Amino acid sequence: MPFTLVNSRMVRAQVGPGQRMFSQRGAMLAYQGDVSFTPNIQGGQGGIGSMIGRRIANEATPLMTVEGSGTVLFGHGGHHVHVVDLTGETLYVEADRLLAFDGTLQQGTMFMGSQGGVMGMVRGQVTGQGLFTTTLKGQGAVAVMAHGGVIELPITPQRPVHVDPQAYVAHRGEVRNKLSTALGWRDMVGRGSGEAFQLELSGQGTVYVQASEEKL
Repeated sequence: MPFTLVNSRMVRAQVGPGQRMFSQRGAMLAYQGDVSFTPNIQGGQGGIGSMIGRRIANEATPLMTVEGSGTVLFGHGGHHVHVVDLTGETLYVEADRLLAFDGTLQQGTMFMGSQGGVMGMVRGQVTGQGLFTTTLKGQGAVAVMAHGGVIELPITPQRPVHVDPQAYVAHRGEVRNKLSTALGWRDMVGRGSGEAFQLELSGQGTVYVQASEEKL
């Protein structure tokens, strides 16, 4: 179920019989046809089990189930929208970055420490994103939100990518993350946390970076 960009802040999706998608609550801007919107407390294909850790940490983002037959326009808060097409791999993205995604995708919740050890936990605190991240896996499309637009940077074993943690949006592929200090502790005195740390992503995949250090 592909998304079509209407402009940099809005996407259009076609919903058909037997299909469904999920969107962040309040993201529907307009629709045509016989389309229904119902609150979803199970977190998509992953079910309640996939969301329990996030709910314990109070990091859940309410979703709407979208079904029927028609066309729906999505957007939220005037944020820029970027569409990611998955072909079987896993996308790692913060729940509050999700605008809408295919109902065919398997949703899960991953403890950030499992990808970056203790430093993965530190990254969650530094970025304000919490200790859990959402995973979407399978074949389908995902519309994510960002400030100032998004650029896709390839990650290869020969060329890891270093990102300001507050400019990080999402990544996909076989990627490892590691948070490291970019400055000495003396240099950090009087500075904000954003540029005092670097998020290093290595392996094989893609990282999505927004053109801003502003949080959603």
